[in-house]
Amino acid sequence: MLRRLVVSLGLACALGACQADSTPSDGPPVIDPAGTPEGAGGPAPTTTPPTSTADARWVMAYYAGYERSLLPAADVEWENLTHLAVGAALPKADGTLDTTYAIDPVKGPAMAKELVELAHGRGKKALVMVGGEGAHDGWVAAAAEKKLPTLVAALVALRKEVGFDGYDLDWEPVLPADEPSLLALVRALKKADPNALMTLPVNWITTGTAPVSGVYAQLAALVDRLNIMTYGMARDWPGWKAWHSSALDGAGPDTPSSVKSSVDAYLAAGVPAAKLGVGAGLYGTCWGGGVSAPGQAVGSSRVVANDHVMSYRAIVEGYLKPAARKWDSVASSPYLAFSAPTGAQKCTLVSYEDEESVRAKAAYVKSAGLGGVIVWTLNQGHLPSQPAGKRNPMMRALSDGLR
Repeated sequence: MLRRLVVSLGLACALGACQADSTPSDGPPVIDPAGTPEGAGGPAPTTTPPTSTADARWVMAYYAGYERSLLPAADVEWENLTHLAVGAALPKADGTLDTTYAIDPVKGPAMAKELVELAHGRGKKALVMVGGEGAHDGWVAAAAEKKLPTLVAALVALRKEVGFDGYDLDWEPVLPADEPSLLALVRALKKADPNALMTLPVNWITTGTAPVSGVYAQLAALVDRLNIMTYGMARDWPGWKAWHSSALDGAGPDTPSSVKSSVDAYLAAGVPAAKLGVGAGLYGTCWGGGVSAPGQAVGSSRVVANDHVMSYRAIVEGYLKPAARKWDSVASSPYLAFSAPTGAQKCTLVSYEDEESVRAKAAYVKSAGLGGVIVWTLNQGHLPSQPAGKRNPMMRALSDGLR
């Protein structure tokens, strides 16, 4: 998911900060589920039994270790969420886990432990995010038949050692050849740790592609939530026009992404609505080179920055001007339009989410009977310069909207 966690383990995190890759790709970094592009510890601590997922909508936010400076653990507003996913542990080829959380072997686990204790102190659930973008090869090797028992044992040991309530298994992309291994992993982990929560983030779907694989209905029967990562859904890909990063609606032939169209694709594959979540991104996409509105021809324009660099905080502090803010009533999404390059990234268009759009997303989740919303990342939406009670406006709007 979750975007750029694994990439950040290298150069950027070694420097104490993580830069998102802004190099344009040749096509959507999404593999549609049908295959079309896109330590062991001591005794387990006592935790509250998992809550029922049948009658409650989740607000599950991701806390990224490499972004901890953006939001200290002590400043998390727990009333705005139901679950916290702490990222990320990484699967290794031998079936063991890297548990540095993109920090280091000491401070990373300490951060995870602190967040779990804070969550439990406020009556919330905490899951360990495992994997992320760039971890595909590690998943494939670790989940191979001969290594699977080692991987499952390592996951269970980690959960018990730290006190997590469950697992967020972020295997991406899931290629058609990976589906049997992913299903075997989920089944084995469910058998080994039947009372633990389990969630699975999945890719958004480009409209007009092949139907979603039937394996996702099988997975949905085993996990508590199947969450669609409906953010970062547009770039300067061949055949696309400029488009919103998380349009609620309005997908078309040359703007082929939206929250609703992705949800419809998974519903058609047999995934129950109550098990499906959608995503809200607390970051935006900066387009440079002249394009200034969604739906315009890309031409020579390019996406120059997105996740982490274009955090909601960065947008508020460096780009958000009343005269620049526009609203697309079809997509239920805002954007910022500039007549000249603006801000540190020289943007002419910024696609992002704000309080109005997440309220619209929450209303859709309720009307469609969906299971909730995931947020990438909690850290990026924190506004430390604002007065107490106004430092996490996106989370507050989303939480209020789902009530």
